[in-house]
Parts: sequence; C-alpha cells; structure tokens
Amino acid sequence: MDNIRLLLILSLAAVLFLIYQAWVEDYGPVRAPATTVEAQPQADTASPGDPDAPPADAPEAPVPAPESATVTAEAASADTVTVETDVLKAEISARGGTIESLWLKNYAREAEQPQDKFRLFKPQPPNMFIVQSGLLGGADIDVPSHKAVFEAAQTSYTLLDGQDRLSVELTWNSPAGIEVIKRYHFERGRYLVEVEHEVVNNTGEAIIVRDYDQLQRTDLRDSPDDQKFVHTFTGGVYYGPEVKYKKESFDDMVKRPLDAAITDGWIAMIQHYFMAAWIPRTGVEQTFYTKVVESAGDTRYIIGMYSPSTTIAAGTSHVFENRLFAGPKLQDRLSEIAPGLELAVDYGWLTILAKPIFWLLSTIHAVVGNWGWAIIILTILIKLAFYKLSETSYKSMAHMRQVAPRLQALKDRYGDDKERLNQAMMELYKKEKINPLGGCLPILVQIPVFIALYWVLLESVELRHAPFIFWLDNLTAPDPFFVLPLIMGVSMFIQQKLNPPPPDPIQAKILMALPFVFTVFFAFFPSGLVLYWTVNQLLSIAQQWHITRIIEKADAAKRAN
Repeated sequence: MDNIRLLLILSLAAVLFLIYQAWVEDYGPVRAPATTVEAQPQADTASPGDPDAPPADAPEAPVPAPESATVTAEAASADTVTVETDVLKAEISARGGTIESLWLKNYAREAEQPQDKFRLFKPQPPNMFIVQSGLLGGADIDVPSHKAVFEAAQTSYTLLDGQDRLSVELTWNSPAGIEVIKRYHFERGRYLVEVEHEVVNNTGEAIIVRDYDQLQRTDLRDSPDDQKFVHTFTGGVYYGPEVKYKKESFDDMVKRPLDAAITDGWIAMIQHYFMAAWIPRTGVEQTFYTKVVESAGDTRYIIGMYSPSTTIAAGTSHVFENRLFAGPKLQDRLSEIAPGLELAVDYGWLTILAKPIFWLLSTIHAVVGNWGWAIIILTILIKLAFYKLSETSYKSMAHMRQVAPRLQALKDRYGDDKERLNQAMMELYKKEKINPLGGCLPILVQIPVFIALYWVLLESVELRHAPFIFWLDNLTAPDPFFVLPLIMGVSMFIQQKLNPPPPDPIQAKILMALPFVFTVFFAFFPSGLVLYWTVNQLLSIAQQWHITRIIEKADAAKRAN
C-alpha cells in the first residue's frame, strides 16, 4: 500500500471533519423549540403550572403547595445582594436567593481588555445563565421556591483582608410559622460555595419538605472563547458512580427529559473553559432531571436535582446542605471537590491519554513559567518518545524514494494492467526488502497521542489568554500576523519534498495543494495549537532529512563497492 495515499486520506478526512463542524455551528439545523407553556407570573411556591420548577410528576415528588400569593410591585423589584471575594463578584437576587450574576475576577472576558472581567452568570438573554435553588413542600405546606422573595440583613458583603470565610444570610417566613434561612458560604481563593436551607418548623405539626437545585441557561452565542473551525461542547452533564460521566445536550433535553435517581453524583452546565455544578451531600439519593421551557421568546434549558422527602417535626429544624461550584475548569481543583468532576474538562474518548499529557505539560510549565515554551518542550519530549517509530517510518520512506523511478517505470510498462503492475511491484518490494506499510504503521500508532495533545491544548483553561513571546500574546487566539501558519505551511511543503513522490499524477497535484489548504485552516486555529504543530513539523523534517541522508550515503557506498 502506498503510504502517501493513506496519509492523504487521513489529512483530507481531518479537513472535512473540521469543515463539517464549522458548518454545523453556523448553518446546522435549527433546534426545535420546546413545547412547554410560557412562564407564568411568579409566586412564592412551586406549582404544577410553573414551567421552570422541578417536574411535579416525577416519581415520589411531593405535592406542590398551591400558590400563596401573586407577584406584587415590591416582589418584582426585589433587592440585589452584592458579594465580593478575592476571586468572585456575585449578585444574589432577593427573589429566590438566586445567584443571577457572577464575574470571575481572575479571568478577563477578552485578553485585550483585562479590566473587563469574564461574566459566567447573567439573568437576561442572550447568554442567560443562572443558578436556582428552593424547597418543595407537601400538601398545604407553604415553603419558598426559587420564586419566593427573601429578606437580607444587608445589601453588600465583602471578604476583608485576613478574612477567610464570608457568609450571607437571607430569610423567609410564612404566615403559618415556617421560617427558612438561606445561607451562602464563600471562602478565600475558592470557586466552591456552600449553600444551606435551614427550615425551622413552628407550625405545631410535622411537615414534609425536600430541596431542589437547578441550573438554567439559554444557548451560548458569540462567546469570546469561540474559535472558527474549533467546536467545544456547551450543555448539561451529570455524573454518578454507576452511570459515570454523561452529556445532556440541549437537543437531548428537547427530545427526552432526564429522570434518573443517583447517589453521590453531581449535575453541571459546562461551556468552553468554564462551568457551574451542583454537588449534593454524599449518601443521599437525588433525582436528576432536565426541562426545556419557553420564556419571552427564548428557549431555556434546565438541569436540576431534588432530594428525598424529609419530615421535620414540630418545634425542630432541618438543614439541607449542597455545594455549588462556579468558575474555571481547573483540573487539580475539580478533582479535589467531587469524584469525576474533573471529567468536565472534556477530552473525549482520549481522556486516558490526555490526562497524563496535561500533567506533563503542567509540570514543565511549573519549571519554565511560560506555556509557549512548555508546549515546545512537551513536543520535543513526545518526539523523542516516538523517535524509534518515526525512524522506522522515515527509513521506509527513504527506501521508497530510492525505488520511485523504478516504480514509475513499471507503471509505464504495464499501463492499465493493474494485476501485472501490482505483481511486479510486490516482486520489487521483496527484492529490495521494502515493507510498503513500514511508513504508515508507525504514524498510525502516534495519531492518538497527537489528537489527545490537540484536545489538551484546546480544553485547558490554564492556557487561556496565556502569552508566549513577541507578537504571540495569547496562545488561545489565532496568530494576528499569520507568521506561525506560514512557517507551518512551508515546513509541510518541505517535508513533502523529502517523501517519495506518488506515481499517480492526480495524487501528486492534490498533495502539492495540501500545504496551502492547511495554511489557510491553521490561520484561524489558536496559536498554541499551531505552535505545537509547527514545532512537530520542524523536528520531523530534521529527523527525516538526517535518516534519508544516512541511507543515501550507505546506498552510494554500496554501489561504489
């Protein structure tokens, strides 16, 4: 088999795949709208008519309490509580105690404007994204949902110097004597927030209550982290010890609502580099669900969870505890928070290879302090690891290059007689002790490693907006002057000249066009990815030239003797 033909097919397949991804993003089929009703006026408690409340018909769901009040002007203009720590700035609406705005102070929206911080949560479309939580009660039990209006002792909280923990309290009271205290606990340097609902039962009789937590968002549009020809997953995910890591795309939510009972799992909404996740207390079975609702013409996607019913005796209280993670997908931190949470850094089916590659890249960065140099050193180490395999491939290519004129002569002799041509070629390979697959198999072994490295460079938030040298001040953005793509294209052209020319003239023409095609595509790729590919190409050229020179010298000496 002609190794050039195989490489050509692989290259074209990669290009077509990238084109298809870009086409789906821009011109793909429009997602079918949800068939749920419009959102109804808000009240304190969840009711069967509330489209964004937990599903009332879920197994063992409590009977929602009737609406206890209609929206008043005061409720509609509920106060906002501002919270600021060293890494977060949040706005908590008194309505439901919902975190409806969140900025990440250590991350800029765009590298060119570092003072404009990245906003993860936003209460209005486009790119609406909020976290909600509340309580569900049994029949005739009035407890606050994410629509209830809480009262806050103050409207602003700031984590002071020397202070490691900041607590925010909101309270709600029912006429029947139920008091609910909602608490958020923020910590210095952490994106993990502890959330509590303390229910105090002063009604004189036992009540049945359960809590729920959910994430609600619209489609992600015009994200500053979007790259042409680069597609990453935005949508819901969940994890459980038995089901492991599962994705719930927005299309999946429309087609089939999620309804799963899971213990020691978590739910999340993820996007490129960032995520928000609800992590329930361990040892308690939770029901995970998804819903799709229409509100003011916008389609909203919800993934949530609710707990089993808890009976609270008269004169006692109970605290529902959960944790909320909202921030960057930093792998070392995610793995410490909950089992499987680091899988939100979506390396796909090559995670088993991508994880050690990221660990090695991070270790190198800890030494050199620059992600660009870390990519270069990692590329060199990978090239050294596969040196022997590459050597085998390049030796095979060098031998094929030597017999290329004789192969062309055979083709001219036998013309269209494919059977006799193939027989003559096999005899030539056998005589010269050439394995026609020798140049392909070593490359095939390396492809999974290269793809895994591609996803590491694409998915790791640690590299976001990272500078390199000179004009390359953002490794996650395309090269502004197209220098790296041009170097890559030239190196690809030079490497082709070192390979044996294909006997088929059509293949030869297509092969000559590939460096130009790839140069255009790589011009829109993040410069960190282009840097890796360019360094890899230059190292391959050096190795292939060295091996080819040795073989040609040996062949010349053999002929001289």
